[in-house]
Amino acid sequence: MATFGTTAGFSGIFSNFLFRRCFKVKHDALKTYASLATLPFLSTVVTDKLFVIDALYSDNISKENCVFRSSLIGIVCGVFYPSSLAFTKNGRLATKYHTVPLPPKGRVLIHWMTLCQTQMKLIAIPLVFQIMFGILNGYTIMQVFERDT
Repeated sequence: MATFGTTAGFSGIFSNFLFRRCFKVKHDALKTYASLATLPFLSTVVTDKLFVIDALYSDNISKENCVFRSSLIGIVCGVFYPSSLAFTKNGRLATKYHTVPLPPKGRVLIHWMTLCQTQMKLIAIPLVFQIMFGILNGYTIMQVFERDT
């Protein structure tokens, strides 16, 4: 479970690195890196405990569903959450420090997405890793459950 959260933390660091380069942000590095390493780690560990481990031990889900839920948690908490958090944090910092041209009024997200189109494609790397670690985590939890019961 800790390795699953750690990979989510590394995914947050990777997405923060990509979007900082995209938006040319050089300010508040420690604040963004610290939050994007700890928040995905904590959210992944807590969500995995709540939706997979506790549900498995209370017999609410099947053992096969444990692997599926674990991989979904890896996708949501390990890739989508840190990527969207890094995108919005660094986009706001870029607007605050004027490192990229200001977006037209009412089109902020579209403007930022066109700036970071190539970097968004690189988020597929942590996506593959999180799916693999989610499946591995689900199998590990299932083996521990079978050994304990």
